[in-house]
Amino acid sequence: MEDEVKTSVEETSAAPVTEAASDAPKAKGKPTKKVAGKKKAVRKVSQGRAYIQSTFNNTIVTLTDANGNTLAWASAGHCGFSGPKKATPYAASTIVKTVADKVAEMGLKELAVYVKGIGAGRDSALRALNANGFNVLSIKDETPVPHNGCRLAGRRRM
Repeated sequence: MEDEVKTSVEETSAAPVTEAASDAPKAKGKPTKKVAGKKKAVRKVSQGRAYIQSTFNNTIVTLTDANGNTLAWASAGHCGFSGPKKATPYAASTIVKTVADKVAEMGLKELAVYVKGIGAGRDSALRALNANGFNVLSIKDETPVPHNGCRLAGRRRM
């Protein structure tokens, strides 16, 4: 009987300790740390394309690789300009500077430039590409030109 009592006491004393350890209250309100994943591998691109869309209201510059996959882009509104300042030559040069900083680690050096639109920022964006260390291989103007396509609406009758 003494053996039975000893084992029952040992079992009862051992059981609450393990239960208490497993039922420990979890800290609430403490955010769990997220483990940072691997950084995306930076691809190396030596040649690419620059698309400059210049309107009367805004200028948008997009840099792509040779296949047309976008590497970086910026617009005047994206760079902090608002209202009529977005269509200025200064805004266009600032946009190109922003895009050049984004693509700097990819090693992009040679560009084929495609210009669309008739805004004030198109020439200064081209000059800024040269000033920011890009070698411009070719320039193509893709401005859409109307060729008497759609019929005009009829005159208003009073």
